[in-house]
Parts: sequence; C-alpha cells; structure tokens
Amino acid sequence: MSLKNTPDRWGSVSKSLHWLIAVLILALGIVGLLMGELPKTPKYFWVYTAHKSIGITVLVLVALRLAWRLYAGAPRPVPGTPTWQERIAEATHWLLYALMFAIPLSGWLYDSASGLRPFKLFGLFEMPKLVAPSEASAQVSHAIHEWGFWLLILVVLAHAGAALYHHLHQRDATLARMLPQGWLDTPQKESA
Repeated sequence: MSLKNTPDRWGSVSKSLHWLIAVLILALGIVGLLMGELPKTPKYFWVYTAHKSIGITVLVLVALRLAWRLYAGAPRPVPGTPTWQERIAEATHWLLYALMFAIPLSGWLYDSASGLRPFKLFGLFEMPKLVAPSEASAQVSHAIHEWGFWLLILVVLAHAGAALYHHLHQRDATLARMLPQGWLDTPQKESA
C-alpha cells in the first residue's frame, strides 16, 4: 500500500488522517453535547480541558491533512461519475475542510474571549489567548462553534450518504478506496 495517493486510490496517510479525524470529531461532538449537563466538580473542568485539547489536536491534524492533500493530490473521480457529482463532491470536501478549521478556531476564540484562565493543552503547556476578553466576541464565536457543529453534522451525513450511494447503488469503488484494502468486496463495476 502506498503512503501517497494514487490516481485510483487514497494512500495510507490520507486514509489514516481521514479516519482519525472522523473518530476524534465524533468523540468531541458527543462530549460537547453532554458536557453542559455535568455537575460542577473537578471532573467537569477536566472534561472541558480535554475537549479543548482534543479540539486543538483536530485543528493541527486537519492542517496536516490539507497540506498532505495539496502535496499528494487526490484520486481522480471514479470513471463514469457525472460531472455534476464530481463538482458537488469537490465542493463538499472543501466545505468539510472549512468547517473543520472554523469549529476548533471558534472554540479557541470563545475560550479566549470568555476571559477564562488559559487552559493547558493536555496539561502540558498553556495555550495563548487569541483575543482579549469580550462578551460580544464570546457570543459570536460560541454561535459559530455551535452552529458550525450542526452544519458539520449535516455535511458529514451527506458525505457518508453519497459514499454509501456510490457503493450500494452505483456499485463503484468510491467508498472502497477510502477503506483499507480488502474491507469491502470488489464492486461489480470496476474503476479503470
């Protein structure tokens, strides 16, 4: 298996970053939805700090993933894919990147603007504040963080739905080429 993307398949670096980021975002989403209900105990603050630390980790991983994609390219569309589907897929990918940057950055801005003491990334070092405390900035960044998350959910569902549509209905290799080789049976319609 190639580290780099090929014209027909995502490479192992792209696949690893894709699935690692997906799992971390899923965990962040679940924790983010539940942490407001936690009692104000020391664990409450630990959960918030872990959420922030993992969010910054996702931000770094997404930057690495984007840099890798720009360096390694992307596989060409599966033969037979209509041009309109190619354009929607490309727009969806770039929207996902935009949201994966906007959500952690807005969370960091919210943390900065809220005037809370700086948090330590995984307890190791203090993260800098991006802006001075400001109620208005805190409200805007919190809204972007929250509504960006819900938009991300919708776009991810569309993305996953399209991959399943390609696999189950069109019977092409769109989904298989983002999974480890051998995870799915070879589709009836092969890519050239």
